[in-house]
Parts: sequence; C-alpha cells; structure tokens
Amino acid sequence: MRSNASGWPAEFDLALHWYVPRLERLYEDAKVREADLLQLAQIASTYPNRQRFLTELTLDPPSSTGDEAGAPLLDEDYLILSTIHSSKGQEWKSVFVLNCVDGCIPSDLGVGSTPEIEEERRLLYVAMTRAKDDLHLITPQRFFTHGQNAQGDRHVYASRTRFIPDGLLGLFERTAWPIAAPGPAVRPASEGVRVDVGARMRGMWR
Repeated sequence: MRSNASGWPAEFDLALHWYVPRLERLYEDAKVREADLLQLAQIASTYPNRQRFLTELTLDPPSSTGDEAGAPLLDEDYLILSTIHSSKGQEWKSVFVLNCVDGCIPSDLGVGSTPEIEEERRLLYVAMTRAKDDLHLITPQRFFTHGQNAQGDRHVYASRTRFIPDGLLGLFERTAWPIAAPGPAVRPASEGVRVDVGARMRGMWR
C-alpha cells in the first residue's frame, strides 16, 4: 500500500484481505464486523483517492455499526438522519433530501470553482439515488434568521437549487405544504369602528 502500486480503491481491498482472516481470532462478533468492513469498502470505492476517503471518514464517521443497530420493531416508527456523505452505499425505501436550495445544495463554500460545483452536483446525485421507491426533495421558501438587530430581516428567501432548472420541473410531482387556506373575505368599509389615526398621533405629543 505504501508504494501506491495497486491504486485506489484496490489498496482498501488489500487491507481487507490481510485483516478479515484475523477477525475470528480477535472478536466474538467477527461476522458483524466483517459486514461493516464490506460496507466500508463499498463507500471507499466512491472516493477518488485514499486521502479524500480518510479525510471524509474522519470529519463525518459512520454513526453506528451493524451490531448496534438492531432490527426495527413493526409497531414503532423510526427515522434515520444522515449526511449525504454518510449515506454513500446505503439505500432506503423513502428518502427526504432537505434544503434543496442554493446555499445548501450547492453549499456557499462549494461554488468557488467549476470542479467544486461539479462535486456539489455529484453529492446531490448521491442523495437522490439513495431512494428505492420514493424520493422527496424539500425546497423551503424562506429561512427564519436569529440574532438580528431590531431592524434586521426576520427571514431570507431561498431559491431552488441550480441543479434542478425550470426545464426539469416537468419530471417532478410538485406540491406545497401546508396548503394555503383561502383568505377571509374583505370586510366592507362600512363595518367596524373608524379610527382617526392622525388625531391620535397628534394627541400623543400634547
């Protein structure tokens, strides 16, 4: 591996070839650990080189292993939260990709060059292809802000990710939530109490 003669991801396969036979001797749950390693090998194959793989693995390690994740109970609802990087190699029946807007996908920090933008596009592709049956791309209309001064904006508007232009919208089923209820009818001017706001304001300064 040190000579880089095999190339990536064959280097990972060399490590597995050496390590897997030792699992039976070192661990009681050898089969579970071997399954975890094979899953890790599948994830490793999606990275261009060893350095990129190890960097991502260090920054965003898998949250659990097979022996810790028990079978779900039929009478329980459960939800798996995952980053896109951690979802590589995984599949689920239904997938919800959150915040499909510019600034998140692609990230503000990932649009400095064409290769960075293409990497962000590949990340969205990875996220979308995790779904077996149902895929939902969530596009919030606005984000509420916190910590602004009294005169600051209470929210900022968001635009749909540039990776799904108008020309592709016909391929999606579009829906909004919550469904906007029709507004109340305009009250006739003759109803209610008329207030002279100008007079009240002048009275405040007397």
